[in-house]
Amino acid sequence: MATSFMSSNSSWTSKQNKMFERALAVYDKDTPDRWQNVAKAVGSKSAEEVKRHYDILVEDLVNIEQDLVPLPKYKNVDDGSQSMGITDFDWSG
Repeated sequence: MATSFMSSNSSWTSKQNKMFERALAVYDKDTPDRWQNVAKAVGSKSAEEVKRHYDILVEDLVNIEQDLVPLPKYKNVDDGSQSMGITDFDWSG
C-alpha cells in the first residue's frame, strides 16, 4: 500500500494545491473528518494523500522557520532598480 500511496502522492498540480490551501482554510483542525473533507474539496486525492501533503507542508514550514532552508542567490541587476522578479533568482543552489 505504501508504494501506491507514494506514487499517487508524487505530483500535485498548481490547481490542486490551490484547492488544498482553500480547503485547509475552511476545514480547520477542529473539523470532524477534516482530511476526508479536504480530499473531497481537492477532488482527485484521498484523505491519506491530503494528510501526507499537509504533513510535508508543516515540515517545510518548520525547516524554514529554523533557517534550515538556504536563501536563494540573487543575480546582480545593473539597471538600478530595487525590484526583483522570480526570474532574478538563481535557484541552482
